[in-house]
Amino acid sequence: MLGRLYFTRQAAALLKYAKATSNPELAAVLVQKAADLKSQTDTHKDRCNDKSPVAPDVE
Repeated sequence: MLGRLYFTRQAAALLKYAKATSNPELAAVLVQKAADLKSQTDTHKDRCNDKSPVAPDVE
């Protein structure tokens, strides 16, 4: 499973490219992709902080 650091670095790179481009449509897409990665980071953080017991596997 990918960690928070991976998603954070990827989002930072996308935002850097969004700032560097002169194409506003491309910048908007890159910013949206960075926001998607941020939401995955938040989801991953929530799962890591969840210390509730896990149900056993049942066949």
